[in-house]
Amino acid sequence: MITSSRKTIGSYALITLGTFFMALGTNMVYEPLSMVTGGFAGIGIILRHFVPVPLWTVNIALNIPLFIIAAKKFGMGFVGKTCYATLCFTLALAVVPQLPVAHEDYLMAALLGGTLNGTGLALVFGRRASTGGTDLLSTLVKEYVPSASTARILGVVDGLIVVAGMLVFGMRIGLYSIVAVFVTSRVMDRILEGLKFAKLLYIISEVPETIAGSVMQELERGVTALDGRGMYSGNSKNVLMCAVSRKETVSVLRLVKELDPAAFVIVSDVREVRGEGFDSVQL
Repeated sequence: MITSSRKTIGSYALITLGTFFMALGTNMVYEPLSMVTGGFAGIGIILRHFVPVPLWTVNIALNIPLFIIAAKKFGMGFVGKTCYATLCFTLALAVVPQLPVAHEDYLMAALLGGTLNGTGLALVFGRRASTGGTDLLSTLVKEYVPSASTARILGVVDGLIVVAGMLVFGMRIGLYSIVAVFVTSRVMDRILEGLKFAKLLYIISEVPETIAGSVMQELERGVTALDGRGMYSGNSKNVLMCAVSRKETVSVLRLVKELDPAAFVIVSDVREVRGEGFDSVQL
């Protein structure tokens, strides 16, 4: 129970931190330079060009009806963490000062804003939540357009918001906004992949039992023996398969070298590993 409570607290703490990063990118980079990168915050930036309304007000006003519809359609369990993340993001938008840090340097703004936003989104999405907005809107639209994926719907909705920003603030700012969207996506992917990153090793050796025993005893990692046959020699032998964390890869390679210097080892990247022993690295 204590471990579960700590995980829950840690999960909500990361969501809170993620929304703060997103608010930094919006209030200190995007809004001062009128860069529209999609989402309800983007709609807020466009509206501010015509009406002096705070971004946090636009965000909460647009999200409230979506949450009411989602709660009725999917239940409160579906919108729990997302509701918390949306409230945190709204609060962060209200308290983070709108201080321009890029000073008319749109390339720097795209890189800095994309990094902040991507980091924030990764922390939020990594805890299986979202900040509502166009994410939630796309999920609801999918119920009426089942043939389209949520990601595609989201791309269309955010794309329309970016195009609207171009029409209001000009093509030059719009193109830098697209760069910011790209940076956001890459940063978010890198962080999410990094949190789940592992290595998969295939080991072909004349002493598979010895190597497997050492890995299981010293690293406490499971090893699976696959039946293999050398096409050149025609001999049957076991191929060891073992999934380990990045840090453990060096230890496994050291063990293999000590026990069988002639062993053939293949190391490949694994984007996600689920199961016993890897729960701590799951998002």
